[in-house]
Amino acid sequence: MKITNVTPLVLGTEWRNITFVKVETDEGLVGVADARVINRTDAVNGYLNEAAPRYVLGEDPFNIEKIVNRMYLEDYGRAGELVMTGIALIEIACWDIVGQALGVPVYKLLGGALRDKIKAYANGWYTVERTPSQFYEAAKVVVEKGYKALKFDPFGAGFFEIEREQKLRVISLVEAVRDAVGPEVEILIEMHGRFNPVTAIEMAKELARFGPGWYEEPVPPENSAAMKKVADAIAPLGIPIATGERLHTTFEYRELFELQAADVIQTDITHFGGILNTKKVAAWAANYYMLMAPHNVGGPYSTAAALHLDATLPNFKIQEYFNDFSEAFVKETATGLPEVVDGYFALPTAPGLGLKLNEDVIKAHPQRQLHFNLFAEDWHKRSVKG
Repeated sequence: MKITNVTPLVLGTEWRNITFVKVETDEGLVGVADARVINRTDAVNGYLNEAAPRYVLGEDPFNIEKIVNRMYLEDYGRAGELVMTGIALIEIACWDIVGQALGVPVYKLLGGALRDKIKAYANGWYTVERTPSQFYEAAKVVVEKGYKALKFDPFGAGFFEIEREQKLRVISLVEAVRDAVGPEVEILIEMHGRFNPVTAIEMAKELARFGPGWYEEPVPPENSAAMKKVADAIAPLGIPIATGERLHTTFEYRELFELQAADVIQTDITHFGGILNTKKVAAWAANYYMLMAPHNVGGPYSTAAALHLDATLPNFKIQEYFNDFSEAFVKETATGLPEVVDGYFALPTAPGLGLKLNEDVIKAHPQRQLHFNLFAEDWHKRSVKG
């Protein structure tokens, strides 16, 4: 079997473009992957236009390690977000092809499932005014959908520090969400790498009374020593530190692991070279007793890839999911993905990733010119006008 064609397709939504990649073979099997590339869609597609003829076309899709290694190594420059996203799109689509060819779900090719359902948490649900009453009502909707965990960033457009007035508003928002969901639902606090260590520590202590399940990316991801400073200060609270979505190679995890500067690793499969690379870093994290909660802001295929991997990880914790709180057509781009029921995904059962692509939906919603800025006022409404 040989790969004959690599075709990017871009779905435009109100705040994100999702890149789908079809990998076709001479035996008629087609694998698909998707990724949300924030503000860099054209750059990733440009990379694939160059890399696919060099490293992918004519290759056997079963030779996943060979394809990935060549894409990573043979361009010589240091791989970062763009390259690792392009590699992931090809890698995940190859797993889809291999599973279809062998007639089994991808997780059976990764050692088999350790669990028969995958716990999920909701994100993207708080596209309302930043008031306690509106956050309260929005959180109620999440629980009514059956979720047992939800994540949100209550900090507005803050960076490094925030004014005292904003600190008080943050506390009121988190209190409203806790009141809305009750004591049994997990609330996960996203900080988006906003703060210097002292501010992150201050806010973590202020919000501890609401029992958050973790603090995510309290400081920017480049400085593991700063993350360690926060982790050490927060450790007496018994609240984990989560990070990792903006780390793109295994080498970038080395210092974080050696410093033991986090408790939960949030590798994004679609920006980390794919399924197998993420499984490798998960095994490494397990040596430090760290849990895995893969980051996921993409479409159905990135979610399916995460579910197949999650099923196989001994140190899996919980899976992020946006698409119950976005435009309905995002979910309509493919059929076959399980729904979240009572807070859990069932495992996909069909061969490969288990999905069937609907290209007509993608064509009906073409790429948009967007700049999604997490440091702009009202970014959380996820309504980008251009």
